[in-house]
Amino acid sequence: MFSFFRKKTPAPDPVAPTPALPEALNAPQPPLPTVTPAAQTVPAPIQPARKNWLDKLKVGLRKTGTSLTTVFTGTQIDDALYEDLETALLMADSGVKATEFLLSDLKRRVKESKTTDPAAVKGLLADAIADLLKPLQKSLVIGEHKPTVVMVAGVNGAGKTTSIGKLTRHLAQEGATVLLAAADTFRAAAREQLAVWADRNTVEIITQQGGDPAAVSFDAVTAGKSRGRDVVLVDTAGRLPTQLHLMEELRKIKRVVQKADATAPHEVLLVIDGNTGQNALMQVRAFDDALGLTGLIITKLDGTAKGGVICAIAREKPIPVYFIGVGEKLEDLETFNAREFAQALLA
Repeated sequence: MFSFFRKKTPAPDPVAPTPALPEALNAPQPPLPTVTPAAQTVPAPIQPARKNWLDKLKVGLRKTGTSLTTVFTGTQIDDALYEDLETALLMADSGVKATEFLLSDLKRRVKESKTTDPAAVKGLLADAIADLLKPLQKSLVIGEHKPTVVMVAGVNGAGKTTSIGKLTRHLAQEGATVLLAAADTFRAAAREQLAVWADRNTVEIITQQGGDPAAVSFDAVTAGKSRGRDVVLVDTAGRLPTQLHLMEELRKIKRVVQKADATAPHEVLLVIDGNTGQNALMQVRAFDDALGLTGLIITKLDGTAKGGVICAIAREKPIPVYFIGVGEKLEDLETFNAREFAQALLA
């Protein structure tokens, strides 16, 4: 499994000045023999855990990718092929802007490669999608602050609390100590659900029955600092961006967290459901305007034909995608890789 975060490393000790060499050693030296490099570098093998994930990703994206791959079963590269591809991209909720961009980029690649095989065009489309999504591929950084305070938002049903549980598992596996904040105090089931994840991952949780969400968040950050935890994950109440009074509650949580730690929150993540398609893009815009998002978690890609929305996000609101999910199991949430996603989509 690839590590999904980097820990800050301490600065190296100052290097002492190198003493002057004796005059004899300063004389010109004979050239070193030329070493011919190997003709080809053998790529590192894919780790078994990652390979299992890639297999799941291919299966998970099948509903989205099927309509795209059938476009390339013909015998000609013509206007009809591009029209069918345009329809397929729009049906996958890639959005008008991303679809136009991908078609233009694909036509350029076909022209430059002088390919005449429709099957080869599919590979060029995978390259175009990978390049479009590459700016979204970034690592979640843990260790520059202690604790790193991560605030997690999302609408009801997006899989927010479950994603927090899975993220906790990843962090614990990488050796980070985690403290959970049950700031979704509006829904008793949310606190209970988060408590189950805390128990599964053997981590501490700060919770108050019927308490103020901002107060719970403040207490959690304060506790995280005093107990020397690496990460504090704050679970906020699910809400629609149209619920202005609840969006204001999120802003309040952010302000109060800053009173506990002036540099926090260090990450503000939005969990979005891949099934919602273009609505997901609207959520990204609304929550970013309210909170200033630093990253996304996209869930339930295995149950949707609208996985192309990630292309729309890349083109219109390129906020990093830290994780994607294709199932309910703990291991079904993994780091986002642009090329893996593109290749799995068109497998």
